[in-house]
Amino acid sequence: MQNISDFKKSDSQKKYVTDCFSSEIVLEPFFLLIKPKIEFYKNSISLAYVERQIENLMKEGFLNIEISWANNENWFNYVSNLKLKYPKLNLGSASIINKKSIDESIRIGLNYSMMKVWNKDLLDYSNSKKHLLIPGIKNLKDLEEAIDLNCKIIKIYPVKDKDELINISKYKNVDFIAAGGLSISDLPLYKSLGYKAIVIGDKGFKNDKIDGRIHKFLKETSN
Repeated sequence: MQNISDFKKSDSQKKYVTDCFSSEIVLEPFFLLIKPKIEFYKNSISLAYVERQIENLMKEGFLNIEISWANNENWFNYVSNLKLKYPKLNLGSASIINKKSIDESIRIGLNYSMMKVWNKDLLDYSNSKKHLLIPGIKNLKDLEEAIDLNCKIIKIYPVKDKDELINISKYKNVDFIAAGGLSISDLPLYKSLGYKAIVIGDKGFKNDKIDGRIHKFLKETSN
């Protein structure tokens, strides 16, 4: 049975970073992307239920969770409360599309954010704020531009929609993350292709419930 340490960097190698020019980030095997519907934030039962599930993941040793950014006060309050209650959680924001989403992520004190699509101006803004914004890349042209700007952590999204996978092996000193339509069962394939981690979205969190296969994976790889 494969040990979770085979997927992780050693503790001595781990380091939280604050800008896109650093070569290191805390990389667990995967990031769990939580994309709640707007009504979720007003449902106290759903809020408590998801929080219990997050607590269970943390007990199993998993910390990488990102919440899809939403342009409403309820998102800000909810993520702020999570950050305060679980300071050890490697909490980030996803689907970043504008300066407001970056500013709110910084105000909360999030460890990182991920772009939805490539936006050089947004990257420049985030860098000026010393906040880690991981680019979302769809094509080789944007990938080359991101690398020219010294980005060391790059998300390929949506990785499954491509006729031909980008050959990431030719790019040295860059940590790649695969995203888009992936589940926990896709982890071995993308690790074998050289990706440092994957993002699990709808196939990991749906209808306010975290996929039970994730818990199974964490339990099987904990020893």
